[in-house]
Amino acid sequence: MRFKTLSDWLQWQESLHSSEIDMGLDRVRAVAERLDLLSPTAKVVTVAGTNGKGSCVTTLQTLLSASNANVVSYTSPHLQVYNERIRIDGQPVSDEIICRAFDRIDQARSDISLTYFEFGTLAAIDVAVQLHADYLVLEVGLGGRLDAVNIVDADISVVTSIAQDHESWLGTDLDVIGWEKAGIFRKGRPAICASPDVPTSVAAHAKDVGAKYIAVDEAYYWSFKGDMWQWSGKTAMNEPVEYVDLPVPSLPMPSVAAALQVFTLLGYELTPAHMILLAGLSLPGRSQRIMIDGVTFILDVAHNPAASQFLADQLIKTPAQKTLAVIAMMADKDCTAVLGHLKPVVDEWFFSGLSDNPRAATASELVKALGLGDAGNVAQVEAVSVGIDLALAQAFKGDRVVIMGSFFTVAEALSHMERMRSRVSGKAKL
Repeated sequence: MRFKTLSDWLQWQESLHSSEIDMGLDRVRAVAERLDLLSPTAKVVTVAGTNGKGSCVTTLQTLLSASNANVVSYTSPHLQVYNERIRIDGQPVSDEIICRAFDRIDQARSDISLTYFEFGTLAAIDVAVQLHADYLVLEVGLGGRLDAVNIVDADISVVTSIAQDHESWLGTDLDVIGWEKAGIFRKGRPAICASPDVPTSVAAHAKDVGAKYIAVDEAYYWSFKGDMWQWSGKTAMNEPVEYVDLPVPSLPMPSVAAALQVFTLLGYELTPAHMILLAGLSLPGRSQRIMIDGVTFILDVAHNPAASQFLADQLIKTPAQKTLAVIAMMADKDCTAVLGHLKPVVDEWFFSGLSDNPRAATASELVKALGLGDAGNVAQVEAVSVGIDLALAQAFKGDRVVIMGSFFTVAEALSHMERMRSRVSGKAKL
């Protein structure tokens, strides 16, 4: 084995390939073929989309695992540890399992260069094969058609949403973006679209490849009913199914509803036990709530305009005395649009850069993108952790602090808040 530790493997992978992102499937497919990974025995569900992918994967994995199925899921990026990317029945795999997968990939690739993401994708498929998993649920990293997960033919595909993000790779034309993401569809197999607001290119591509297009509000439906929700759809045999009085989870409902359609197509039915699980569904960094000293902290990885609009809508629906925001973002995002959606609901702003990330915008760049000039409610801080401390110091019970802008922002926030809790716990013991 080239390396003994996961950290050494990852550090080596970061500089192995000439570029961090290299769209195309030839190299990764060639290695997968050598490892016999292109046709896993597991049923494969592939999830693409601008926002909501992780929520769809989490919902489906939770329901399948609760049905006594063996599920391997793959998502990216991770928040705190790399192991979060590859999970077995919802639990991150061990360093040992990942290192063994990396070693098999390394030996098979010979002189083929792979990116960090391609290594991880192959490792997830390899883990599913080694464990004889019943299901492999794959989240697309970027786009769909040329993403590494697309080397495997999905039994069921899902597109959660279409919006602008990763403009330097996917452009700004929503029709083109939709076509790229619909590249995961396969002939004769279900292709689910979770949003009614998508470009026509998604349905058109499904028709072109001969996929069985299943669109929300056309082939399946969901709606709120008081403080509950209801869902109706079809089985693989085209038989109607309906569920009423379902508990509302904290994850985005379009993603949850799409996962339920996948679950139904796979031949499962919701039980009371499944419904209890739906009520408790959550995902770190997606409207995640942490209470400290009577102040609610909301952590969200929202980093594009569509995600920030969704976050703003949720904040407006649940008003607080005062809303403070700690924000750090990547410079290549549409910072002006992202922050613009939050203006109506944020009272105090704390902007930070990310010192260890050269892609991050500076605090001053974010202040400029906000466009409030020298307003007294805007502050620049040297780190996300400093912003959290200052926001907490200025907040009162009943206030809330929103921490958002990227996975890196939320990861730094979670680490800092764990340290805060440790200090409080240590003082209590003394």
